[in-house]
Amino acid sequence: MRTVETPEGRSVRLLRVGEQVRHVLSDILVRGDVHDETLASHLVSITEVRMSPDLRYAIVFVKPLLGQDEEAVLKALRTNTAFLQREVANRVRVKYAAKLKFRADESFDEGGKIDAILRSKHVAQDLTEE
Repeated sequence: MRTVETPEGRSVRLLRVGEQVRHVLSDILVRGDVHDETLASHLVSITEVRMSPDLRYAIVFVKPLLGQDEEAVLKALRTNTAFLQREVANRVRVKYAAKLKFRADESFDEGGKIDAILRSKHVAQDLTEE
């Protein structure tokens, strides 16, 4: 069987399963199925899910709305990992239930830093026509 790879080097199957896990987790959080006060009081975005090649592990990148109380949200997600893994296993049809690891998504912060650099005076002077 031929594996199709994306430019990032990950197979299409890994990306597809990662997206399914992301949708399931987002659905669980939106519906309020997790009975946790911290998660109930914060809007949490699941920005990306990266699956391991054997589909046994999933790194879930999360970002609370406006980045507020990021550590508290991560702690609440890690506390409820067993429930979330069970729900993902029931809803996503794969051979093994993926073990979830939650991490803060730093890509928005990095994007903000790059944007600030591009808008700085030193870079702007190089972009003006003389």
